[in-house]
Amino acid sequence: MMANRITVQEIQDFLNKHPDITGIDMLVPDANGVFRGKRIGRETAHKLADDGIRLPFSTYLLDTTGQNCTTIPYGSQDGDPDYACFGISGTLQMVPWAARPTGQVIASMFDDEGNPFFGDPRHILKTAMQPLTDMGLTPVVAVELEFYLLDKELTPGGRAQQAHSASMARRQTMTQCYGIEELYEFDAFLADVEEACEQQGIPADTAVKEYGAGQYEINLHHIDDPILACDDAMMLKRAIKAMARKHDLCASFMAKPFEELAGCGLHIHVSLVDKDGNNYFAGPVDEETGVPMRDTLRHAIGGLADTMAEGMGIFAPNANSYRRLQAGSYAPINTAWGSNNRTVSLRIPHCTENSVRVEHRVAGADANPYLVMACVLAGIHHGLVNKIDPGRPVKGNAYESPRPESLPLTWPDALFTFKEASKLKPYLTEKYWDVFEGMRRFECQEFNRLIPALDYEWYMRTV
Repeated sequence: MMANRITVQEIQDFLNKHPDITGIDMLVPDANGVFRGKRIGRETAHKLADDGIRLPFSTYLLDTTGQNCTTIPYGSQDGDPDYACFGISGTLQMVPWAARPTGQVIASMFDDEGNPFFGDPRHILKTAMQPLTDMGLTPVVAVELEFYLLDKELTPGGRAQQAHSASMARRQTMTQCYGIEELYEFDAFLADVEEACEQQGIPADTAVKEYGAGQYEINLHHIDDPILACDDAMMLKRAIKAMARKHDLCASFMAKPFEELAGCGLHIHVSLVDKDGNNYFAGPVDEETGVPMRDTLRHAIGGLADTMAEGMGIFAPNANSYRRLQAGSYAPINTAWGSNNRTVSLRIPHCTENSVRVEHRVAGADANPYLVMACVLAGIHHGLVNKIDPGRPVKGNAYESPRPESLPLTWPDALFTFKEASKLKPYLTEKYWDVFEGMRRFECQEFNRLIPALDYEWYMRTV
């Protein structure tokens, strides 16, 4: 069931339950997957339900650094007008880490006629998933997020470094993938994350030590509301970052903080349930994959593969994103698919008939989860209605058997492919697609305009 606007009664019940509350953080997720917004006093909290809290609508359309993009006709170019934001029912919670009693609520923006604002990623996801809903299909999804625990201070050379474990009096230097002892090195931090999730109703599941030194992953439950699943992912990131600060650490969801170590992914698991509650992908055991699957799953995977190149501007939204996409790094570089194989882009995990699903492994943890989810659900619908054949599944190392369907693996190439897209654009609306391309192009231009230290090291005395 889609989340609805918050009511005055829900707000009043919250304030009655927490009489000492001093303010509420109104959170809106921008195009970069960054929470922005306002802190409002308890005396104006009712506006979250009736009048709305007004923000410049360009708040949703900033680059990662928080500045207006001169490549789009919004912001300073149109006078930067305000629209009203309304709280979302069920997201009003206390902030466990705040110095004073503070609440938080996710909000969505609507224009002055009451229409959903075109630039709100939550509205974009709702629009993109509507074709599946119209088919009588309900997506059941789960989000996985990888991150690094880092020292707050960079090295003298300006590099990131793994966090110092107080319990072990050292930094992690080895992979130790799925290591249990490495969980205990930051046990207090992980315990605080777990407690914050319980207090805020975030359905977090397992925590694991991931492949890189200092890298961890916390997963979320499978639920039948993709927008809520992305809300939970955003709130989980906020909680992880806050608990890291509490422990004098930095939690980073940057796609590739270390050249030599694994990058951080945002993996999306999707199954579909029909009107009768049956798994739409489940069927007799497939000879090639050994999975109890119907052709509907093949077609869904075919659609995801067919639209993957177009979506790379969303899956890998910034300069650092493309440093993650390297062969042999457990980050996909092609459209390969297969069963129980972590070298492919589209993986069918080991499953029973009830849990048959596809895992989309392309996006980085730096991507906007709402937009990634929108592209994934759109790709699945595209594959289903066009009955797209994904080809043969890959067995073994997908990096050694690259599929002919290549992906744009540099930022400029991805933006060019994004600009020329035709298959995904209608699902996310042509207006938003073109604006998002303009925002990414602005950030790319700004990034390339700056001169990094490496330029001087390589070229100042050499050429």
